Amino acid sequence: MLDMDFIYKEHAEFVYKYLLSLCHEEDTAEELTQETFCQAVQSSYRYDGSCKVSTWLCQIAKHHWYRELERRKKKGMIPIPEAMTSGEAALDEKLCLREEKMELFRKVHILDEVSKEIVFLRITGAFSFKEIGELFGKNENWARVTFYRAKQKIMKG
Repeated sequence: MLDMDFIYKEHAEFVYKYLLSLCHEEDTAEELTQETFCQAVQSSYRYDGSCKVSTWLCQIAKHHWYRELERRKKKGMIPIPEAMTSGEAALDEKLCLREEKMELFRKVHILDEVSKEIVFLRITGAFSFKEIGELFGKNENWARVTFYRAKQKIMKG
């Protein structure tokens, strides 16, 4: 039987950072972190120890994020970036930056799922290569090499 209080204390911040790297919204990441741990408590009997607890939790978290994306898609919710709601003076500069970001995300989007997730974790989530390797059940060097190869594809594309 898993000690969920201990697991929460040990892994809540890691799961939150992971979700923040996916959704880029602090409130959503906090909410999904709580949903992740509620689900983990309900399904703790299914954890068989074949992977690290943090990997198991991040898989649950990722599924909750996908459900949130589906919910938003069904409701037609499109988040409005804060940059678009502040000061008209810098609007052109912000629009250019937004276009550059969109181009980068288009290039990242064509990567395979593993590479895409590693790029997002590294760039937006500030995860170390060691943490990324652990998340995927691999080593730090694997994470570095995979990130480097993904970066090369983005630069070519």
